[in-house]
Amino acid sequence: KGGFANETKGGFANENALLKLLYAGMLKASEKWTHPVQNWNLTLSQLSIHFEGRLDDYVDL
Repeated sequence: KGGFANETKGGFANENALLKLLYAGMLKASEKWTHPVQNWNLTLSQLSIHFEGRLDDYVDL
């Protein structure tokens, strides 16, 4: 149970609410990261395909 970014049940008011929650969770998790993410280039490529056009402003591919 503990450690989840969202401890409540139910949906989100909108997509931005979910994105803000995910971002906050990633910031919290990144404080504990000590090693580089394995296969990050592959992961980033797959994300860019799945979320076509949405990462363009944030990442140079």
